[in-house]
Amino acid sequence: MIKKLLIGILCGAVILTVGILIGNYGITKSSSPEPSWFQDVAKDVDESFIEKFLAEVDNMQIQENLKELTKVPHMATSAGDEQTVQFMLERWQDPESGLDKAWREDYMVYLSFPDPKKPNKVTVVDPSDTVLHTVREKEKSYYPDQNHPDVVQPYAAYSPAGQAQGKLVFANQGKVSDYQELNKTLDLRGTIAITRYGGAGRAAKAINAAPFGVIGVLVYTDPLEMNDGLMSDANETYPHSWYLPPSGVERGSFNTHYGDMRTPYLAAKEETYRIPPEDITGLPPIPIQPIGFEDAYILICELGGEAAPSLWKGGFNCTYNLGGPGFRNTSPFNSSDVRLDIHNYEEVKKSGNVMGIIRGSVEPDRYVIYGNHRDSWVHGAIDPSSGTSVMLELTRVLGRMVKQGKWRPRRSMIFGSWGAEEFGLIGSAEYTEQYFTKLSERTIAYINVDIAVFANATLRASGMPSVQNVIFQAAKQVSAPGTSMSVYDNWIKYSNRTSPTQEVIPRIGYLTGAGSDYAPFVHYLGITSIDMSYTYDKTKTSARIYPAYHTAYDTFDYASRFIDPGFVSHQAVARTAGNILIRLADSLLVPFNCSDYSEVLNVYLKHAVNLYKTKLQAKEISMEPLEQAVANFEKAASHLEQVIRSSDLAKETPLKVRRINDQLMLLDRAFLNPLAFPDKYAFRHVIWASSSAGQPTFPGLADAFAKAELSGQPSDWAKVHYHLSVVSQAIDGAAYTLVDVI
Repeated sequence: MIKKLLIGILCGAVILTVGILIGNYGITKSSSPEPSWFQDVAKDVDESFIEKFLAEVDNMQIQENLKELTKVPHMATSAGDEQTVQFMLERWQDPESGLDKAWREDYMVYLSFPDPKKPNKVTVVDPSDTVLHTVREKEKSYYPDQNHPDVVQPYAAYSPAGQAQGKLVFANQGKVSDYQELNKTLDLRGTIAITRYGGAGRAAKAINAAPFGVIGVLVYTDPLEMNDGLMSDANETYPHSWYLPPSGVERGSFNTHYGDMRTPYLAAKEETYRIPPEDITGLPPIPIQPIGFEDAYILICELGGEAAPSLWKGGFNCTYNLGGPGFRNTSPFNSSDVRLDIHNYEEVKKSGNVMGIIRGSVEPDRYVIYGNHRDSWVHGAIDPSSGTSVMLELTRVLGRMVKQGKWRPRRSMIFGSWGAEEFGLIGSAEYTEQYFTKLSERTIAYINVDIAVFANATLRASGMPSVQNVIFQAAKQVSAPGTSMSVYDNWIKYSNRTSPTQEVIPRIGYLTGAGSDYAPFVHYLGITSIDMSYTYDKTKTSARIYPAYHTAYDTFDYASRFIDPGFVSHQAVARTAGNILIRLADSLLVPFNCSDYSEVLNVYLKHAVNLYKTKLQAKEISMEPLEQAVANFEKAASHLEQVIRSSDLAKETPLKVRRINDQLMLLDRAFLNPLAFPDKYAFRHVIWASSSAGQPTFPGLADAFAKAELSGQPSDWAKVHYHLSVVSQAIDGAAYTLVDVI
């Protein structure tokens, strides 16, 4: 009996022990529900990694990059351009510091070149056809850089070939209003107009002139607007300072649309359908040629006729006359004409983008794109090689960390070295057209650093309002060169505004035009974008851009002596832009702020109400839908911010984080309307489209109102109503994307 009892107790103990072990094992297993991928999915940006990145960005590496990139001129499709393609591929395919993958993507694009066998000429000829003056065809050489055989003659890309001869008139900036002013007292038919850069786009100076009968146009850089009035290369301009020498000529693309002009809305691959050249719109209808201010001075100071309006006067120490038309009676050019002999030609040529990627570890199908164009007009030290040098340093640091297994971003990073930007943002536009669907559905943001450094005073940044905070956060972590302040605090000193919610903050610009490769991402795809650079102190110069822009003087010597000695401003831009790139790619929650967007929409609304409400009421057009839409957006943005604040996203299901991130990513897509601007090629974003009205408010509404007020036509007032509805419904639609699904 006792034996049986002991055996029973022993068996019970064994069973109990086994039960406890099984129970404990089961409990242990059930209390560890985290699958192997959970920590990766929940991981947020690593601040210590950002500190390591900032420490490794090297100004001397950037300097060496720039020296290599500027050895030869590298205009799009030239031999020098091909050298830079190979250089980029070599760096991005480096086994120790390269990217996961790098390749070239070629397009067949429509470009315009001067004929080297028949150089373009501008001459003054008397009635017997004797040449009295010939405009300099090549910029003056100060160093061997200007004598390189691949330095392209100054020309206006896409100017038609042809000869134009007539009396000269001064047309200020070539705006429609300038030609209208001239036309009050002069018969412009058969004349040649000389205009200065600024005020109107390059092509517009000729497009605006043609309806008045003008048959040719010259364009020059006035020393008042670029050189603070300085003109002498003996001691005032380059090579003694950063100012433009008298013979310097700003080259450029004289077209109004961006992207390849013969394949609109299609990627320009070899077999792509091309429209006939005669069907291209937005090109100069008459010959146009840029010249240096040394020749412009000779021509303008000899003009006869009435004195130009005081606002038209530039930096020449003579009277700016309008022209008789033609030269004054006492001039050695009396009775002479100006003749343009333009021999430009067009050709479809192969141009390449160089692409590279770092694959994301958690969300490889979400992209943060970083881009900069590669081609230049001549050596292009500042435009664009300062940006390329910075991009190469970012990819060197990040690529090395990936190769060493120390880091991999949450989302994929795509790097683009765009080709043929100078001819009209062609490489980036063709990329967005080829990969339209994928980029539209998967891209978080685009960062553009074209000219990284205009000068060495302060940061300048533009972008959608939602990226304001991530730019600020990055700028606070970078030291401003030559100061004891952060880039952020230094920026406030130079450019600031008062925010209703954040008091005094740096001023962020808006991406309303098509000045660089952000345009197809913003306007065509509706991708949240940033454009940034270091720039100059506007209280110390009135230069509209750095003076050697698009000239043969934009060289390594110019950049290293006058723009950024020591390359510390390049380093600051690299650190700031790279910091933003890492945060966009690595943050658990995409670091966008919808309330900042709401703030800007309210500012736009207030301005629109002040300008238009009373006059629209008189036309029985109500602004209430727009006011309600902005209020709805503000409420929806506040709701989403509250959802974010009240959620511990690291512990939420990945699907909730993904849903919120998609709401943030797709916000700008909600503002697209493909039918809103039929006359503006590839402009679909109704908040940031370009505007000619000059008002800081909704562009379609502003332009339509300005036109209607000028014409008074009922059809034009109907267009105002149309654009009011377009922007109201776009804002309302955007608001609906920020609220809960149902």
